[in-house]
Amino acid sequence: MNETVEKFRFKITVIGDGQVGKTSLIQKFTKGSFQEDYIKTIGAQFSVYDKEIEGNKIRLLFWDIAGQDTFNFLRPSFFKNSVAAIIVYSLEENDLGKDSFAHIPDWYSDINQFCENIPVVMFANKIDLIDENSIDHSEIQEIVDKQNFIGYYITSAKTGQGVINAFNAIIDILYNKYK
Repeated sequence: MNETVEKFRFKITVIGDGQVGKTSLIQKFTKGSFQEDYIKTIGAQFSVYDKEIEGNKIRLLFWDIAGQDTFNFLRPSFFKNSVAAIIVYSLEENDLGKDSFAHIPDWYSDINQFCENIPVVMFANKIDLIDENSIDHSEIQEIVDKQNFIGYYITSAKTGQGVINAFNAIIDILYNKYK
């Protein structure tokens, strides 16, 4: 592998509660597809995505970590060598949505425990299931500011809304940090 590709090889960990759309977001970004049926991630899975910026080849390794507590014991090894993290939660107005938002500090605590000061962004997913006008942006911004996240993005893995911009934002941050 040439030096440029090695220099721009980024492992990005994608975490959050089960059923918030982590796998679907990655698939939408890397393959442009969406699968309607929920398939639980067992442990972790990873996706590779290649991109070119300013003539440099970028290789992204997205590690999609299962949100269920039964896989807690595997997390330290999954976080290893991550240079960024994405925390995903659901905007759904139900227990899943409320709980996934409430658990963001816990996911951030995991990141801090296993990774040294890496950039973190938050994806508020499933915008297609709610009225966009009902979003309390100040509540989201408050957690972004409190945890010192890079920012947050409103996304829908189903419709693709915000997905390309959200992933490209983290990629640009990493590229500019390591170039």
